[in-house]
Order: sequence, then structure tokens, then C-alpha cells
Amino acid sequence: MSANVPQTKGMTQSPVVPQYGPGTLGAVLPGLAAALNVDTGQPAIGFPQAERVCLVLIDGLGAELLAEAVADGHAPFLAGLMAADPLPGCTPTLRVGCPTTTATSMGSLGTGLPPGQHGLLGYQVRDPARGVLVNELRWDPYTDPIDWQPRRTVFSRLAAAGVEVTNIGAAEFAGSGLTMAAHRGADFIGFDELADRVDATVASMAKPGPRLTYLYWGAVDATGHEFGWRSANWTTELRKVDAQLARLAAALPAGTLLVVTADHGMVDVPASRRLDIAAQPELRRGIAILGGEPRLVQLYCRDAAPGAVAHVAARFADATGGQAWVRTRDQAIDEGWFGPVDERVRARIGDVLVAARGQFALIDSEIMSKRGLALIGHHGSLTEAEQLVPLLTLQA
Repeated sequence: MSANVPQTKGMTQSPVVPQYGPGTLGAVLPGLAAALNVDTGQPAIGFPQAERVCLVLIDGLGAELLAEAVADGHAPFLAGLMAADPLPGCTPTLRVGCPTTTATSMGSLGTGLPPGQHGLLGYQVRDPARGVLVNELRWDPYTDPIDWQPRRTVFSRLAAAGVEVTNIGAAEFAGSGLTMAAHRGADFIGFDELADRVDATVASMAKPGPRLTYLYWGAVDATGHEFGWRSANWTTELRKVDAQLARLAAALPAGTLLVVTADHGMVDVPASRRLDIAAQPELRRGIAILGGEPRLVQLYCRDAAPGAVAHVAARFADATGGQAWVRTRDQAIDEGWFGPVDERVRARIGDVLVAARGQFALIDSEIMSKRGLALIGHHGSLTEAEQLVPLLTLQA
């Protein structure tokens, strides 16, 4: 199937734009803070009161992906949580924001703010001051993460209120740019294996006093990228996660609220459904920098005048043939893609945004790595498969 032929049957006709508030990922930590008697003054999910809270985030575990896996019998513990009635004030799913990518979702989770206010606006976005791309997962030594994201985190608010806050993730995340930008304020514990992170979480939750422990696991997402989320590899990884979460739940002390969620979903994109900019050099006209990710490309134009930007947008709309929603920055902001947008972050957003529909992606084989080009699972756009994540709860 050619990537240039419109394939719109069965696709959502409009992008899924979140209504930023209690129904989105950014409302999770303010809601958990309220459960611990700390009012952040932000939109919050109405979790019940708890003596201690355990928040688990499984990277890439979208609600649609999990529902299919559960239907096939692959995640019995998570299936049990899904089958149970939601706790009062909770919904079974949340929307994550735009783009549907880890850095952006971590910013929303950590600050309780929409992307347009915390400013973590994609996998790779332009730094307006330097005119270069900033990778918001890996960062660089010239970008101060606190200058880049100066808003107060919910972890910091909790710590200031006397709640013990612990962040448990990969050892390499200690002091990383994303940790400092989105999750500063917590004590960090690093382990590479999931079983070790579960053990550390159990030990943390056993201590006296009000506390929130956050556990992150990224291998579900990584496996989906490499092999596709319908692969046997992905299923094996999900089964591993399910077993460890069951072990975690069984070990939590009485009075604990367990919450399991994710940062985005995923779409498998076959090679035949990828439009390669390198094969159509005319698409490069007027483009200074190509950022974002294959499911939501952000184009930074050489000429930012409205007429020049409109020409680039029209060219990409024609080239994608109905397989993407193409918007200028102003159009996307007006439609609410990022929520309210602070002036300090406005220029980080691409002049033109190309958001994939269905099984489609936009690549550039001249600048992308071989590993990046080989990936099967992708995310970033505004479809249900990428936007919806589970919100699963259990009171121990």
C-alpha cells in the first residue's frame, strides 16, 4: 500500500484533542496528593483518602493495547483490576495530551500541567535561543532542565508538605534531564531489573508516615518499538510485568492505594505505510529543521511568515494524502492541542505539525538512524490508540 494514497476508511475524521483537566494524565498526581491531604490547587482525579500511595507507570501500555492483551488472556492480574468497579471518583481510562510521547507525558504527570505550560513538547523540539533540536529524553549539556521547565513539580509540593516521595526507575535516570525537569523533588532509587524495582517499592511502602512511591518501567514501550506491540516479544514482556505487579500488590501494607497507568499507547506501522521525505526532496523546500517523531512531525520553517508556513503545510497535506492531520502552529494552538500555551514555550512548537492517522508515519531516511528506521511500533499522534491509557486502582 503506497503511503501517498489516501487510506481513510475506518479512521477518525478529526484528531482526538484532550480536554485538559480531571480526565487526563496530568490530573493523576494532584489527585494522589489530595488523597494524602495535600491540595495542589490543580485539576485532580477524585481518588479516595489513603495513608500511603503507590503509583506505577508502564511506558507504552495504551488502553487499547491492554484491552486486546487481556481479551487474549495474557495479563490476569491487570485483567482483574480492569474487571473491578472503578474506585469512586475514578474513570477506567485517561487521555495523555499532545504529543503522545514519553517526555511530554512525563511533564504533564510530574507538574500536573498541560504541555503548553510545562513546555516539554515532544521527543525532539527546537530550542528557539540556539536554533538546534533538543532531545527531551536524552538532553544535552547546553540545556538546563530547570530553566527549560521551571514550573513546580507535584513531587516538590508533596515533599514540602511533609510527604516522603520516592521515585524508582532505571539507574541511568538519576539526575537526568527529564528527571530534573519533570520529577524533581523526590528521592531517587535506581535499579535495572523490574523485580528489584518492585522490591524497592515494597520496602519504601513499608515505612511509617505519609508517603508516595512512584515506580516506572519502560521495557513494554521499548519492546513494542522494536518488535511491534502485537509481537510475541511484546506479549512476553507484558506477562512479566503482570506477574511483578501481582507480586507488588500482594506485598503492599494495609491502607495503601495502588494506581497503575501509562504515558501513551502505540501503533504498529508497516514499512509500506511510511512516507520517506528523502524520496521526495521537494518536501524539504522551506524546511530548516525537522523535529518531533514519525507519528507527529514538527517542521521548523526557514521563513516563518504566515504565507510561507501555509505553503509548507499545504505541500505536506497534499503529500500525505489524507493520512495525516496537518496544522500550522497557530491552528494547533487554537484547536487546543497543547492546552493553554505559555509565551516562553510557543516557539518550541513546530511551524507546521504533521500528525499521523491510522497506520502511517513520516520518516526521513537521510537523517534517521538505522535503528530508528527499523522500529515497528510508533506513537506521538492524536488517535485513540495513542491517547487513551488505563487508570487501574486497588486499595490494599
